[in-house]
Amino acid sequence: MNRAVLDASAIMAAIHREPGAEKADKIVESGAAVSAVNLAEVVRKFSAGGALVADTRDILGALGLEIVPFDTEQAYMAGALEPQFDALGLSLGDRACLTLAKILHLPAVTTDRQWAKLRVGVDIVVLR
Repeated sequence: MNRAVLDASAIMAAIHREPGAEKADKIVESGAAVSAVNLAEVVRKFSAGGALVADTRDILGALGLEIVPFDTEQAYMAGALEPQFDALGLSLGDRACLTLAKILHLPAVTTDRQWAKLRVGVDIVVLR
C-alpha cells in the first residue's frame, strides 16, 4: 500500500503485533503520517500501561512516522465533522485522523470497523 494516515488503533496494532499488523507495517514503511492528536492517544495508552514517556518516545520514534501538528484549520474541519460521527461514537482523535487524511489526500487507516460506514471524502482502510 502507498502512503496513508494512521489512527491510534492502527499504530497500536503495528506495535503490539495485533491482527492487521502486516498491513500496518507496509503502510508505515511507505512513510505514514499521523496527527499529533493520535500520537497523544498512543502515548496515553502506553502511559496507562505503566510505560515511561522516554520509552514510548523510543518505540514510536523507531516507526519513523511523520507527526503532523494539529492546527487551527484541522480543528475547524474536525469539529465540523462531529455531528455525523455522534452515532458512531468516534473520538476527537478519529476526527483528527480523518481530517488529516482529507487535507493530505491520503487514505485513513484504522482497525475500527465502524469507519467502513463513513462517507467523508477520504478512502478508509480497515486493517482487520
